[in-house]
Amino acid sequence: MTEAQPGVRELVITRTFRAPRERLWRAWTEPTVLARWLHPKSLRTDPQSVAVDLRVGGGYRFTMIDDDGSAYESSGEYLELQHPELIRCSWGAPGEPVAELEVRLIDLGARETEMTFCLRGRADDSNRNDSVWAGWREALEELAMEIEGETNG
Repeated sequence: MTEAQPGVRELVITRTFRAPRERLWRAWTEPTVLARWLHPKSLRTDPQSVAVDLRVGGGYRFTMIDDDGSAYESSGEYLELQHPELIRCSWGAPGEPVAELEVRLIDLGARETEMTFCLRGRADDSNRNDSVWAGWREALEELAMEIEGETNG
């Protein structure tokens, strides 16, 4: 986790996947695939809750559920889309500060893709940021398992 600007925290994770870039793009943009990985390990994403309107100005939403049935909604608006290399959108839960999420996908050839994930938070949500950062790290681990499972399975 770094501070991009004074008082603005960001989480940057770069990872290489043994999968074509288009596969990663679909993982970030197709509702059925998103439902399989877009959640921390202790939660699940309700497939019926995932909606994607993949265009600049369009939005997405999903609901994560824990074992006791508590629901956690998240949504955002697509700010920039460059198929298949860049997704930039807002991200947040109802009633909470909105952050900006950016995913860059670089084709490394030989069916490998480098993904750089960046979540820029806000200074006034710093107490919550630690759980947000941990949740996104876990979700990206779920993404890796999704990609590896499809690639190797």
